[in-house]
Amino acid sequence: MTERITSGKQQEEDVTLDTTLRPKRLDDFVGQAKIKDNVRITVAAAQKRGEALDHHLLYGPPGLGKTTLAHIIAHEMGVNIRLTSGPAIERAGDLAAILTNLQREDVLFIDEIHRLPRAAEEILYPAMEDFALDIILGKGPGARSVRLSVPPFTLIGATTRYALLSPPLRDRFGAVYRLDFYQHEDIAGLVRRNAALLDIVIEDKGAQEIARRARGTPRVANRLLRRVRDYAQVMADGVITEKVAQEALSRLEIDELGLDEVDHKVLRTIIDKFDGGPVGIETIAASISEEADTIMDVYEPYLMQLGFLQRTPRGRIATRHAYEHLGLPPKERPESPQGKLWE
Repeated sequence: MTERITSGKQQEEDVTLDTTLRPKRLDDFVGQAKIKDNVRITVAAAQKRGEALDHHLLYGPPGLGKTTLAHIIAHEMGVNIRLTSGPAIERAGDLAAILTNLQREDVLFIDEIHRLPRAAEEILYPAMEDFALDIILGKGPGARSVRLSVPPFTLIGATTRYALLSPPLRDRFGAVYRLDFYQHEDIAGLVRRNAALLDIVIEDKGAQEIARRARGTPRVANRLLRRVRDYAQVMADGVITEKVAQEALSRLEIDELGLDEVDHKVLRTIIDKFDGGPVGIETIAASISEEADTIMDVYEPYLMQLGFLQRTPRGRIATRHAYEHLGLPPKERPESPQGKLWE
């Protein structure tokens, strides 16, 4: 399927804008209040001790600010940040080269850390614990191990698939934070802030309307803001009002809860083709010609956040709320002796 405007995954058009709008300090980072407070304390403590910050693991759905938070941590610590990703590291030597080129207390950010090759992951263990690299020289009986020192550094890993991280790697992180979907008011504040940075004239109700359909995800909110801006410049003298935002987002087929045609397709597949479930994720994926991992990572989190989808040992079930949102009468569960409606 083509890239969805409501997807939290980074798209090509997001790269420049994410860099432009990215906050530099914790005080400018909207939402995630508990995480910000904890990070602020650990950063202050590390600075007082003159040590590198503990290794941090950030996980949660895409588009919630894991990369942004890593940049902020490096900025607050006053150190450089080196960016890479799990798929980009093909061999253990690639990671060893990155580690040996770090400066003292630098931040190494690895996105999609769950996709690190096993050999590279093994290199990380002594580097994270002892700030050392164990290198094997030679082959066969003449092979020998050499330990090289690396400067104290901070590893910040980001992942959308926390369960896929190996336990030995998870255990070596001193701080683990889950980023949750943002509250409506936090997203509205983010929209107003970014509109000001982009010189967009927006009324408060216009910002509220965009926030309502942004799925609790800052990256989606920024994308919707750009689309509504284009519509406002052509159709409404450049001012984003509540009505302008509603008209623009309706043209994009994004409903009042932020669901697009793909979300509706997932729900209607479960309801119409499989009598509301339970139905396995592989079956759903085959029915809509999509990969099962994409459904689990991209579509399901927000549908479950809304209470429209329920995971059970037997498969996915569309809840009463999904029926109501689609304007359909809820069905009774066949296996329920009480004849209860699905919840």
